[in-house]
Amino acid sequence: MSQGMPPFSCGFRAAVRAPKPPGLQACRDWRRNPSMSAFLNVENSLTGRRWLSPDPALERAAEALAQESALPLPIARVLASREVTAADAQGYLEPKLRDLLPNPLRLRDMAPAAERIVAAANSGQRVAIFADYDVDGGSSAALLIDWFRAQGRETTLYIPDRIDEGYGPNAPAISQLASAHDLIICVDCGTLSHDALAAAKDTDVIVLDHHQGGETLPPALAVVNPNRQDEDGSLGHLCAAGVVFLTLVQANKLLRESGRAQPDLIAMLDLVALATVADVAPLIGVNRAFVRQGLVVMARRERVGLSALSDVARLDSAPSAFHLGFLLGPRINAGGRVGRADLGALCLSTTDPRRAEALAKQLDELNRDRRAIEAAVRDEALAQVEAHLAAAPGPLAWAAGEGWHPGVVGIVAARVKEAVNLPSVVIGVERGIGKGSARSVPGVDLGRAIQRLASEGLLIKGGGHAMAAGLTVAEELIPQAMARLAELLSREMAERSGVNDLRISGLLDPQGASVEMMHLLERAGPFGQAAPAPRFAFAEQLVENVTTMGDSHLRLRFRSPGSQPVEAVAWGAMNGPLGPGMLGAKGRRFHLAGKLELSLWGGKERVRLRLDDAAEVA
Repeated sequence: MSQGMPPFSCGFRAAVRAPKPPGLQACRDWRRNPSMSAFLNVENSLTGRRWLSPDPALERAAEALAQESALPLPIARVLASREVTAADAQGYLEPKLRDLLPNPLRLRDMAPAAERIVAAANSGQRVAIFADYDVDGGSSAALLIDWFRAQGRETTLYIPDRIDEGYGPNAPAISQLASAHDLIICVDCGTLSHDALAAAKDTDVIVLDHHQGGETLPPALAVVNPNRQDEDGSLGHLCAAGVVFLTLVQANKLLRESGRAQPDLIAMLDLVALATVADVAPLIGVNRAFVRQGLVVMARRERVGLSALSDVARLDSAPSAFHLGFLLGPRINAGGRVGRADLGALCLSTTDPRRAEALAKQLDELNRDRRAIEAAVRDEALAQVEAHLAAAPGPLAWAAGEGWHPGVVGIVAARVKEAVNLPSVVIGVERGIGKGSARSVPGVDLGRAIQRLASEGLLIKGGGHAMAAGLTVAEELIPQAMARLAELLSREMAERSGVNDLRISGLLDPQGASVEMMHLLERAGPFGQAAPAPRFAFAEQLVENVTTMGDSHLRLRFRSPGSQPVEAVAWGAMNGPLGPGMLGAKGRRFHLAGKLELSLWGGKERVRLRLDDAAEVA
């Protein structure tokens, strides 16, 4: 799909011109809560969903908050949904990192990790950074490269090849790095790598990670991870880059106490923001401040790699969390998926504008290649999912195929999850071994369940965090492992009745969708995982024009009587029922639902609707 934009919200490509697949419909019936009333009487939208009215209790709380704080009702609704009181509203709207940043020493092993990193920098020791090949790993590596470089120290970057080496440290690579370095820092990986890290022998190893930990820790000088089993979990929402940033905060404190100059960590918040959004970390607590202030840093365009990536992605406005997740993130990931694994980290950490431009173009080309590979795997995977759900509706969607590229199974799993709103696993099989990725839905800890599968012997290995995980499994055990995974997830999924319904935050007229209102609304952001943007409904809108963009996107213009027209875009809509359902909508009236955003055209800001769903007015 073009420009890495989000895919369709629900439904299969096969459902576009045919009745809904029985597997998908059974899946919907299994989860639907019929007791909830339909907003605007939309019982079955173009994407097959019932629209739900704003929660009455939340509406009452929002109205009270608006009266007490003098905030507009749309902003008050967001704050009320976050349980923000009137007394705390101003602090929430202007989050300060200094107020939300936790003491790094709350994390176990933080003190020895920071001390060892400072000692390596002070004495000019040889340092290697072993990172995962995704955005979080690349951003984490770039943070450390920046920090050491600010002190005149160069580091060695090592990112494993996804196909040849797989995820995380491996013994040959660690042994090779140990022979030529005094310190190895593993970022976004390493917590479960006992055998691999043992290969470091006499070289110190530090692990800065956030993936679920096991009962024992690997042999390392320090394992800093908020999701270790002996942590209280209060910082479990941090991504790896957040853990690295806290480590560098503690390292800077040690430098300051010794009278040495400290690298500018505020200038590095763009990397933390990027990783937090791209790794789907919940935007709560300090994560919200990371992203909010990181976007400000990014808007200065001081990091040449991110500026070059923004240019090839045609980002023509101030960056937002949406841009991080759907424009920049996929391009940075592309190197690790279908190209050279270290390209993303190199682009993020380079200080040479020409090299940044070349790397960004290469990543953009790889992203186009990735989309082509992904499309083929996605179609096959969705067909399998339909068959599985038709045979046995349940809490898990999964598919496995011979020769599916391991670099795209993760993103295809995300596409499947978005199609059926279920935890999803997609596995590529080669030579009897399946390597897969899993993506979850809010409220379901998929990483913990997959780690349990591994402990029960159904997987060769597996792990991750609540929203995303990876696994390796023998081909003959795939059906048994997926059946057991469905069993483990069934209770959590059963508690999520009605998850396929579309909750509407409020009704809005095109005249109310002003640039001024959007600027106020943005103060309640950033929006993302665990902090969703409000979804507005526009009732009985006349659709004036509908066109396609590229192969999979949709653009339309709508208005109500007496209002100025509003533009809407639906990214990836042609891959599901929404796009084809709207192609003939010109001149007809529809209820429209989506999230508002600011776009820049001709140097002027305007409001645009990112369309989630639509229903024709009866």
